[in-house]
Amino acid sequence: MRAQWKLCLVLVCCGASAMAQKPLDVPPVATPTPVASSGPMTLDVVVTDKAGHVIRGLKQEDFTLLDNKQPTPIRSFAAHEIETPNDDPQGLILLIDEVNANFSTVSIVRTQIENFLRSNGGHLAIPTGVYMLTDSGLSQATEISSDGNKLADVLHQKEGSLRDIPRSTGFYGGEEKLEISLKALAGLGDYLGHASGRKLVVWIGPGWPIFDNPNVIISPQQQRNFFSAIVGLSSTLREAGITLYAIDPLGTVDAASSRTFLWESFMKPVTKPTKSDPGDLALQVFSLHSGGIALAGSNDITGEIEKCANDASAWYSMTFDPQRPDAPNTWHDLEVKVDKPGVKVRTINGYYAQP
Repeated sequence: MRAQWKLCLVLVCCGASAMAQKPLDVPPVATPTPVASSGPMTLDVVVTDKAGHVIRGLKQEDFTLLDNKQPTPIRSFAAHEIETPNDDPQGLILLIDEVNANFSTVSIVRTQIENFLRSNGGHLAIPTGVYMLTDSGLSQATEISSDGNKLADVLHQKEGSLRDIPRSTGFYGGEEKLEISLKALAGLGDYLGHASGRKLVVWIGPGWPIFDNPNVIISPQQQRNFFSAIVGLSSTLREAGITLYAIDPLGTVDAASSRTFLWESFMKPVTKPTKSDPGDLALQVFSLHSGGIALAGSNDITGEIEKCANDASAWYSMTFDPQRPDAPNTWHDLEVKVDKPGVKVRTINGYYAQP
């Protein structure tokens, strides 16, 4: 079922002195009334060994699905192994984030993406497209194709249009980056949801500000707004069939900074508005909750992209009937277990159930 959520996030800056507490003013998120799924929910599941190598050849009987810790019947099951691009009911989207990274970092990112596209003689194992995020919003830089050389040529020709975008700095600049980024994430989910199949979106950027600062004032109404955004974005990504990956391109220069791993404090699912925080909207949090991965501390962006794309080589899909609670936006934990020693399982970590 197509996503019923369409997000329109508008962040308004409020005046405050540099040393005073600063209100993070987030108006309500415009979303339609939540509607429960009319059919089974689909999970895309990646199983790897401890070294990260994808495990193939598993059967339905190897899997156990838990919904809120209760065993749940698997209605249908399929194992996918991609041999040629034509067999691939999915796509790889590489997103260059020019909003949250500076000019020099973006230049490095573009060069390493071109290296990825031209590897293996330009023969891509999965159809790939490149998107760009600038201050004017999200745009598609290339078509989706298995011809990596063609994509690299198109991307290279766009290099002259790069510019360092002047914008507000500090707290107010952070609000602007957050606004642009979340609008792009919502729009990407809505746009890609029109196409069938699984989509792997690799967001290459350090992520947007998460305002983990005691001087930032969060009101109860703003917490409700954050919760609405969390519910809407996670539902949009899930229903669009998107697995989100985050690659921090700042590499070893920024590997030891607290910023790199600050998002880890917000990995617990948000179950109600009073528990929500701006950090719950972090790029890396959405990535892991969608079943993807978050990578940082490496200068080999090409290699990091390859790690993400490796999830396309083999995966498993299964469907189940989601529960229908009495109250809207009721969080349900999901866990998929595999009856094999030493394996790691990645899929969405749960869903917001509707009556």
